[in-house]
Amino acid sequence: MLSAALLMTGAPFSRAQVNLPALGDSVSQDLDIGRERSIGDEVMREIWLDPDYVDDPLLQEYLEGTWQPLVEAARKLGNISDETAERFAWQPFLVRDKTINAFALPGGFVGVHLGLIAMTGSRDELASVLGHEMSHVTQRHIARRIAGDSRNSLLATAGLLLGLIAASRGHGSPDMANAAIVGSQAAAQAASLAFSRDMEREADRVGYNVMVAGGYAPGGMYSMFERMEQAYQLQDSGSYPYLRSHPLTSERIGDARSRIGPGDPTRPRGTAEHALMAARARVLMDPRAEAWAVLQNLDAGARDTQSGPNKVFDQLAARYASTLASIKMRSFNRAENSLRDAESMLKNIGDDPRADRMLVYLRAELDQAREHAADGFAALQKLSGERSRPMMMMRARLAMVDQNPASARDAAETLQTRVSLVPRDALAWQELAQLWTKLGQPLRAVRAQGEARAAVGDLNGAIDRLRSGLRQSKGRDADQIEAAVIDARLRTLLYQRRQLLAELYPRGAPPGEELP
Repeated sequence: MLSAALLMTGAPFSRAQVNLPALGDSVSQDLDIGRERSIGDEVMREIWLDPDYVDDPLLQEYLEGTWQPLVEAARKLGNISDETAERFAWQPFLVRDKTINAFALPGGFVGVHLGLIAMTGSRDELASVLGHEMSHVTQRHIARRIAGDSRNSLLATAGLLLGLIAASRGHGSPDMANAAIVGSQAAAQAASLAFSRDMEREADRVGYNVMVAGGYAPGGMYSMFERMEQAYQLQDSGSYPYLRSHPLTSERIGDARSRIGPGDPTRPRGTAEHALMAARARVLMDPRAEAWAVLQNLDAGARDTQSGPNKVFDQLAARYASTLASIKMRSFNRAENSLRDAESMLKNIGDDPRADRMLVYLRAELDQAREHAADGFAALQKLSGERSRPMMMMRARLAMVDQNPASARDAAETLQTRVSLVPRDALAWQELAQLWTKLGQPLRAVRAQGEARAAVGDLNGAIDRLRSGLRQSKGRDADQIEAAVIDARLRTLLYQRRQLLAELYPRGAPPGEELP
């Protein structure tokens, strides 16, 4: 895990009194909830723009589906107050990285590496990690570590957190990571942000209670610890930053075991759906051709010799990974063969609507890559009536390769409704921009491009695109209604930028700089 404030648990649970400050004392005075959320927003503006930030509709849906029961449980248990429920984001997100890692940020953001999802054997194991990370947020551990340092500006703290993320992921040189840490006191601040043992114990205890109250198997946390310990002993190739930062001590594993109660602890049984989502994460976490070539070979039956309760699920996941990797490599015949094997295997398993749904989307993904739009739409008919985000995005992508403009219009209208309800959906705006371009609506397209940038916090990029749209609206045939919308939206974003700059630089521009 991360080597400072962005860490998952590592200290053993103890029944000793945890001497942490109450939420009503100096932590709320020195770093109130609004300011903590502002720091989180500032960090997320950088993360959203990072090429390794992932918005895969299916994996994001699965992550949020695992996360939401934990949020609801935390509210019922009183861990999430009415104020933090309203002010914090409570938003998980994905990072394209094959390392086993997850981290909490100020303001209710929790990042999950695809490598973590890929190695889990059940949804309960994933929930145990999310519950722990959520507890770092609900107990305001990050705020407690940075509270009281009046020299910390919002930008310095945000830059520090970004530097720690860069260092933990191992991308680039240490100098590059250090450059992201703002301020002359950065090294001392980094040390002070490390979670204390008491905080880790609290996150263990609170996270376990939230996980169980959320409906997940009590053995999920113990099973996750056991899986990671066994994997780490077999191979430490730098893929386990969590275990290096917070080693799995026998005391910690024992405490997780003791919470389950008497009897022999068993791993929660996996599901076909989770196996497929882990396989999807395995393909997307490493975009190198050589990595995909290895995954392609999983369709050769290498896993057919496996044993254990999840053998069939592992074999199904192998075919899924092979299919998706073959799609990425544009080996469509091989993808077709692997997908047919997966579909046959699922029929033999029996009725499993959730897993079947995943294969339907994979079939549509293959048809979209082959530009067989009609076949893709036909495959989606098995899910008729579904109005999910993955369905909207899949239909939009099929419409882009369809020769019939009617499908593009239908997809655009659906996405337009989506962004009116969820304006921060950057991916929906991006897809909408492409559809409007295909439909010959340049002003709508450029506005969608601007909104996509605004949705990820890139106000400068959004303003530039809307200004471009305003210039285009001077043409004789321009849609003046859309031009008026762009003009109004541009004024709003300019105001937001002024407000943000005033918040970041309350005493004016830094030396040598001039605020726009």
